[in-house]
Amino acid sequence: MRAPHLCRSWLFVEGANEEALRTAPASGADVLIQELEDFTPPAERPRARALAVETYAAWRAAGTVVAVRVNPLALGGMDDLAAVMKGGPDIVALPKVAGAEHVVELEEAVARFEREYGLLEGRTRLLPNIESAKGLVNLLSIASASPRVTGCLIASEDLAADLGAERGMDGAELDYARARFLVECRAAEVVAVDCPFTFRDDEGAAAETRWARRRGYVAKSAVHHAHAKIINDILTPSAEAVAQARRIKTLFEEARAKGDARVEVDGALVELPNYLNACRLIERYEELQYARTATG
Repeated sequence: MRAPHLCRSWLFVEGANEEALRTAPASGADVLIQELEDFTPPAERPRARALAVETYAAWRAAGTVVAVRVNPLALGGMDDLAAVMKGGPDIVALPKVAGAEHVVELEEAVARFEREYGLLEGRTRLLPNIESAKGLVNLLSIASASPRVTGCLIASEDLAADLGAERGMDGAELDYARARFLVECRAAEVVAVDCPFTFRDDEGAAAETRWARRRGYVAKSAVHHAHAKIINDILTPSAEAVAQARRIKTLFEEARAKGDARVEVDGALVELPNYLNACRLIERYEELQYARTATG
């Protein structure tokens, strides 16, 4: 299974839409999320649960990370878990997490179903979804509430609504929240999954992903199949960026070998932080290349 920090695109798929579930692997998303909350009307949830086991087997065979977003546990989420855990999802996402207690409750429920269904205990990872101001200010405690938390995901529509913000395609109303979310996740040492771009515009999706990359994001969620490839392309270091990083690495190491503390590259002074960033970019590129080969 692809390591969480190498999962660039996280695609929400309508939980009861058999065609969407069947074709989702063709999107190229690193993570597929069967969405049982907002994208599945309550009347359709029993059918979505019944599709889980077969769907997860097909997704896993296609080489993707298998995830599911259940409903809040007090609002049908326990029934969701009882059904979907039979399929052994890699990740369980929980919406509207506002405090660490929500993560603890989910962890206990997941562990109980792992034991009941004979699954490897501790294997299932958790992805709290932050969709409110309260959740955002409590993020460090949420992300640290369980060793199962592999990352957190920030919402777009629900968070904008909670803030009373005017929603726009440029996403400017969420700039502060998304920037703070990344800082909090980095402090907790979990993957920060950026909010989904909920408009159909491909160029808009690309622009928002570039905004996220500039600030340090390495993962982004999506709701439209076509946006998974856009996200993957932008969040994969380009050949040009890798070549420049290797040049910086070589020149800096040569300077250090001569006893110099820094080196000038194309008019810019390269110091240790720049060197370390170049090394990280090279390492990530190589890890992504290996993951692509390993998953076929």
